[in-house]
Amino acid sequence: MHLARLTAVFGIAVALFMGGPAWAADKYTLDPMHTFVVFKIMDVGYDHVVGWFTAVAGELTFDPADVTKSALNVTIKTASVDTHFPQRNKDLMSPDFLNVAEFPEMTFKSTSVKRTGDKNGKVTGELTLLGVTKPVSMDVTFNKIAPNPFNNNTPTAGFEAHTAIKRSDFGMKADIPNIGDEVEISIDAQAPKM
Repeated sequence: MHLARLTAVFGIAVALFMGGPAWAADKYTLDPMHTFVVFKIMDVGYDHVVGWFTAVAGELTFDPADVTKSALNVTIKTASVDTHFPQRNKDLMSPDFLNVAEFPEMTFKSTSVKRTGDKNGKVTGELTLLGVTKPVSMDVTFNKIAPNPFNNNTPTAGFEAHTAIKRSDFGMKADIPNIGDEVEISIDAQAPKM
Protein backbone atom coordinates (compact mmCIF):
# COMPACT_ATOMS: atom_id res chain seq x y z
CA MET A 1 0.00 0.00 0.00
CA HIS A 2 2.69 2.44 0.97
CA LEU A 3 4.76 0.97 -1.71
CA ALA A 4 2.92 2.59 -4.45
CA ARG A 5 4.76 5.75 -3.71
CA LEU A 6 8.03 4.10 -3.71
CA THR A 7 7.55 2.97 -7.27
CA ALA A 8 6.70 6.41 -8.43
CA VAL A 9 9.75 7.84 -6.77
CA PHE A 10 12.18 5.66 -8.59
CA GLY A 11 11.03 6.61 -12.01
CA ILE A 12 10.79 10.30 -11.35
CA ALA A 13 14.14 10.79 -9.78
CA VAL A 14 16.06 9.32 -12.61
CA ALA A 15 13.89 10.73 -15.36
CA LEU A 16 13.78 14.24 -14.04
CA PHE A 17 17.35 14.97 -13.20
CA MET A 18 19.61 13.17 -15.62
CA GLY A 19 20.87 14.94 -18.64
CA GLY A 20 23.19 14.47 -21.58
CA PRO A 21 23.26 12.05 -24.48
CA ALA A 22 25.05 9.33 -22.49
CA TRP A 23 21.88 8.78 -20.46
CA ALA A 24 19.26 9.15 -23.21
CA ALA A 25 16.48 6.54 -23.20
CA ASP A 26 18.32 4.31 -20.74
CA LYS A 27 16.67 1.60 -18.67
CA TYR A 28 17.36 1.07 -14.97
CA THR A 29 16.37 -1.63 -12.52
CA LEU A 30 15.82 -1.25 -8.78
CA ASP A 31 18.58 -2.82 -6.71
CA PRO A 32 16.80 -5.01 -4.11
CA MET A 33 19.74 -4.73 -1.70
CA HIS A 34 19.65 -0.93 -1.83
CA THR A 35 15.92 -0.24 -2.08
CA PHE A 36 14.00 0.45 1.11
CA VAL A 37 10.24 0.97 1.20
CA VAL A 38 9.43 2.01 4.75
CA PHE A 39 6.02 2.81 6.20
CA LYS A 40 4.78 4.12 9.51
CA ILE A 41 1.32 4.29 11.00
CA MET A 42 -0.08 5.65 14.27
CA ASP A 43 -0.79 3.00 16.92
CA VAL A 44 -3.61 3.91 19.34
CA GLY A 45 -2.36 7.50 19.39
CA TYR A 46 0.78 6.59 21.36
CA ASP A 47 3.44 6.20 18.72
CA HIS A 48 4.09 5.01 15.19
CA VAL A 49 4.58 1.40 14.20
CA VAL A 50 7.34 1.21 11.59
CA GLY A 51 7.80 -1.51 8.98
CA TRP A 52 9.01 -2.16 5.45
CA PHE A 53 8.72 -4.52 2.51
CA THR A 54 11.77 -6.59 1.69
CA ALA A 55 10.79 -7.90 -1.78
CA VAL A 56 10.64 -4.96 -4.19
CA ALA A 57 11.33 -5.15 -7.93
CA GLY A 58 10.99 -2.60 -10.67
CA GLU A 59 12.21 -1.08 -13.89
CA LEU A 60 12.28 2.46 -15.14
CA THR A 61 12.92 4.11 -18.47
CA PHE A 62 13.73 7.79 -18.71
CA ASP A 63 14.32 10.27 -21.46
CA PRO A 64 16.15 13.37 -20.12
CA ALA A 65 15.20 15.29 -23.25
CA ASP A 66 11.51 14.88 -22.36
CA VAL A 67 10.90 13.62 -18.82
CA THR A 68 7.18 13.34 -19.53
CA LYS A 69 8.01 10.24 -21.60
CA SER A 70 9.63 8.48 -18.64
CA ALA A 71 8.02 5.36 -17.16
CA LEU A 72 8.23 3.30 -13.99
CA ASN A 73 6.76 -0.09 -13.06
CA VAL A 74 7.19 -1.52 -9.55
CA THR A 75 5.99 -4.73 -7.92
CA ILE A 76 6.08 -5.49 -4.19
CA LYS A 77 5.44 -8.90 -2.66
CA THR A 78 2.94 -8.24 0.13
CA ALA A 79 4.11 -11.23 2.18
CA SER A 80 7.52 -9.56 2.51
CA VAL A 81 6.12 -7.11 5.10
CA ASP A 82 8.36 -6.92 8.16
CA THR A 83 7.82 -4.99 11.41
CA HIS A 84 10.36 -6.97 13.49
CA PHE A 85 7.50 -8.54 15.43
CA PRO A 86 6.32 -11.96 14.15
CA GLN A 87 2.75 -11.76 15.47
CA ARG A 88 2.24 -8.29 13.97
CA ASN A 89 3.65 -9.51 10.65
CA LYS A 90 1.18 -12.41 10.73
CA ASP A 91 -1.69 -10.02 11.50
CA LEU A 92 -0.70 -7.73 8.62
CA MET A 93 -0.70 -10.67 6.20
CA SER A 94 -4.23 -11.68 7.23
CA PRO A 95 -7.44 -10.90 5.28
CA ASP A 96 -8.04 -7.91 7.60
CA PHE A 97 -5.00 -6.09 6.23
CA LEU A 98 -2.80 -7.08 3.26
CA ASN A 99 -4.64 -10.37 2.55
CA VAL A 100 -1.50 -11.88 1.02
CA ALA A 101 -3.20 -15.17 0.12
CA GLU A 102 -5.59 -13.44 -2.28
CA PHE A 103 -3.39 -10.46 -3.22
CA PRO A 104 0.26 -11.56 -3.21
CA GLU A 105 1.47 -8.40 -4.97
CA MET A 106 0.91 -4.68 -5.02
CA THR A 107 1.97 -2.65 -8.03
CA PHE A 108 2.69 0.89 -9.04
CA LYS A 109 2.71 2.20 -12.62
CA SER A 110 3.64 5.80 -13.29
CA THR A 111 1.31 7.97 -15.34
CA SER A 112 3.16 11.30 -15.23
CA VAL A 113 6.44 12.88 -14.15
CA LYS A 114 6.84 16.55 -13.38
CA ARG A 115 9.97 18.49 -12.48
CA THR A 116 9.47 20.83 -9.50
CA GLY A 117 13.05 21.98 -8.82
CA ASP A 118 16.72 21.42 -9.60
CA LYS A 119 16.75 18.05 -7.84
CA ASN A 120 13.07 17.62 -7.06
CA GLY A 121 10.05 16.27 -8.83
CA LYS A 122 6.60 14.79 -8.48
CA VAL A 123 5.75 11.35 -9.81
CA THR A 124 2.13 10.37 -10.15
CA GLY A 125 0.92 6.90 -10.91
CA GLU A 126 -1.58 4.16 -10.20
CA LEU A 127 -1.15 2.06 -7.06
CA THR A 128 -2.97 -1.25 -6.99
CA LEU A 129 -3.44 -2.76 -3.53
CA LEU A 130 -6.01 -5.35 -2.48
CA GLY A 131 -7.35 -5.30 -6.03
CA VAL A 132 -8.15 -1.58 -5.82
CA THR A 133 -6.35 0.94 -8.06
CA LYS A 134 -5.99 4.58 -6.97
CA PRO A 135 -3.84 7.53 -8.09
CA VAL A 136 -0.84 8.30 -5.86
CA SER A 137 1.69 11.15 -6.10
CA MET A 138 5.14 11.18 -4.54
CA ASP A 139 7.58 13.99 -3.87
CA VAL A 140 10.99 12.86 -5.11
CA THR A 141 14.52 14.07 -4.46
CA PHE A 142 17.24 12.98 -6.87
CA ASN A 143 20.57 12.40 -5.12
CA LYS A 144 22.87 11.61 -8.04
CA ILE A 145 23.67 9.40 -10.99
CA ALA A 146 27.24 8.21 -11.44
CA PRO A 147 29.37 5.10 -11.91
CA ASN A 148 29.04 2.95 -8.79
CA PRO A 149 32.51 1.88 -7.55
CA PHE A 150 30.96 -1.05 -5.66
CA ASN A 151 29.19 -2.39 -8.77
CA ASN A 152 31.83 -2.49 -11.53
CA ASN A 153 31.34 1.26 -12.10
CA THR A 154 27.86 0.65 -13.49
CA PRO A 155 26.00 3.96 -13.88
CA THR A 156 23.58 4.09 -10.96
CA ALA A 157 20.81 6.50 -9.99
CA GLY A 158 20.05 7.29 -6.34
CA PHE A 159 16.89 8.96 -5.06
CA GLU A 160 14.41 9.22 -2.23
CA ALA A 161 10.65 9.77 -2.16
CA HIS A 162 7.89 10.54 0.29
CA THR A 163 4.13 10.22 0.23
CA ALA A 164 1.11 9.31 2.34
CA ILE A 165 -1.99 7.28 1.55
CA LYS A 166 -5.18 6.33 3.35
CA ARG A 167 -5.44 2.59 3.71
CA SER A 168 -9.23 2.83 3.83
CA ASP A 169 -9.14 4.07 0.21
CA PHE A 170 -8.02 0.55 -0.71
CA GLY A 171 -10.62 -1.20 1.45
CA MET A 172 -8.32 -1.82 4.43
CA LYS A 173 -10.51 -0.56 7.27
CA ALA A 174 -9.65 -2.93 10.13
CA ASP A 175 -9.18 -1.32 13.56
CA ILE A 176 -9.64 2.30 12.42
CA PRO A 177 -9.34 4.63 14.34
CA ASN A 178 -7.22 2.74 16.92
CA ILE A 179 -4.76 1.94 14.17
CA GLY A 180 -4.34 4.99 11.98
CA ASP A 181 -5.86 5.34 8.54
CA GLU A 182 -2.99 7.43 7.13
CA VAL A 183 0.16 5.55 6.18
CA GLU A 184 3.36 7.56 5.70
CA ILE A 185 5.73 6.09 3.13
CA SER A 186 9.43 6.80 2.59
CA ILE A 187 11.55 5.25 -0.14
CA ASP A 188 15.30 5.24 -0.60
CA ALA A 189 16.68 3.48 -3.64
CA GLN A 190 19.54 2.81 -5.98
CA ALA A 191 18.84 1.79 -9.58
CA PRO A 192 21.73 0.54 -11.74
CA LYS A 193 21.60 0.83 -15.50
CA MET A 194 20.43 -2.35 -17.23
